[in-house]
Amino acid sequence: MKALVLSGGAGTRLRPITHTSAKQLVPVANKPVLFYGLEAIADAGITEVGIIVGDTADEIREAVGDGSELGIKATYIPQDAPLGLAHAVLIARDFLGDDDFVMYLGDNFIVGGISGLVDEFRAEQPDAQILLTHVPNPTSFGVAELDAAGRVVGLEEKPKQPKSDLALVGVYLFTPAIHEAVRSIEPSWRGELEITHAIQWLIDQKRDVRSTTISGYWKDTGNVTDMLEVNRSVLETVEPVIEGDIDDASEIIGRVRIEAGARVTGSRIVGPVIIGPGTVITDSYVGPFTSVSEDCRIEDSEIEYSILLRGSSITGVRRIEASLIGRDVEVTPAPRNPAAHRFVLGDHSKVQISS
Repeated sequence: MKALVLSGGAGTRLRPITHTSAKQLVPVANKPVLFYGLEAIADAGITEVGIIVGDTADEIREAVGDGSELGIKATYIPQDAPLGLAHAVLIARDFLGDDDFVMYLGDNFIVGGISGLVDEFRAEQPDAQILLTHVPNPTSFGVAELDAAGRVVGLEEKPKQPKSDLALVGVYLFTPAIHEAVRSIEPSWRGELEITHAIQWLIDQKRDVRSTTISGYWKDTGNVTDMLEVNRSVLETVEPVIEGDIDDASEIIGRVRIEAGARVTGSRIVGPVIIGPGTVITDSYVGPFTSVSEDCRIEDSEIEYSILLRGSSITGVRRIEASLIGRDVEVTPAPRNPAAHRFVLGDHSKVQISS
């Protein structure tokens, strides 16, 4: 069995971070979100992994390399434009051959991995198996319709009037039957070859399409809110380890991981928190659910429920929360200007001003 991992999207919902970085490499608890998926694939016993890459191919290649450090053998498959998930299957035909495979969206995050799902697929061998979860906003996803017996009878991509609240999670398992399906469909109104259309083709051909509804944690990390929520979820499992230098004036509370080479002086760290190597924190407060990457500097500031990327600094700022701060960013106080109010007020106005 092989794996096909999609890492070619532009990441428009994470801009401006993704103007200069692949969305799949934005770190969660100081590890690229893509790596969690690749590790889950390796844990499921799958080692041959094709990675679909686009404009950020060089960055993905540099991060993943040959895949050996993640327990896989990586093959890179260029996609000239993001033309849909089914298009990714189409261009990966030579790599996939006649093997079964799991398709995994590189910016998705599933707690607990996919080993159980892969084992079930291997044992029962349906033509396709999809993963579903209940969502409050099904119009933003591919949506499945099930019959009374729980069989998949229909799929629709981002429907205006969804027939259920069951969204497709970004993990799919296929036999080679999917190759005929992706060759048999036409581009959607979005100009993309939709994987939902290919699976619907299988259903219409009376092929065996099954679903598993998960109740565990799943997130598409395509926007800042979800990225921070995934970071929170991962940090809840962090093992407290202090490998950096902590002075006597500092206070460390809860699940805190401080990497070797980091230095904390005169500060209060309340976990769960992870502090990367080479980072210096001075006279500051770092609150729960915060990831600080390597070589950062936090001085005389407060930050919590945030992600701070490599080489950034925060100096003299109170207070930062629910923020995603990119690489090599400098955050400092604004200069103090004389306070003044300027008005053009009509007749009979009433104005209240906080002094």
